[in-house]
Amino acid sequence: MSLVQELLATPRTLSSMSKYTAMNGMIYLAAGVLLVVWPGATQALFQDRAFVGDEQGLMRVIGLLVVVIGWLYLYGGRSGARQIVAASVVDRLVFVPAVLLPLAASGVFPHLLVTFAILDPVLALGAWALMGRRTVSP
Repeated sequence: MSLVQELLATPRTLSSMSKYTAMNGMIYLAAGVLLVVWPGATQALFQDRAFVGDEQGLMRVIGLLVVVIGWLYLYGGRSGARQIVAASVVDRLVFVPAVLLPLAASGVFPHLLVTFAILDPVLALGAWALMGRRTVSP
């Protein structure tokens, strides 16, 4: 199969947690594209300070990173692998707040980063709850 065929292949029947992870990927893709296309969204939507230097370019880099995370969550969810869901729960509950909250506290785009630091763990808790609903096959 070609690369495009692999990407467009219809996924097999997926669990609710895999569908949820794929949907989270779509949310991250949309948020990342927004920051790439419109870095000023940090001021317009989150009321963060105006850019004083090259922050607009850095915001686009952050947007690109969020796009990549979204892409990986989308296709990780579509793969049906439970491990991607579990791994996403760990990173979103531990690493994201551990990095974003101190940055926000130091004044680096506090509203944007706190929003991500809250949203990400909340979405992770949703994935974790869905993992707990797993039914055991006889």
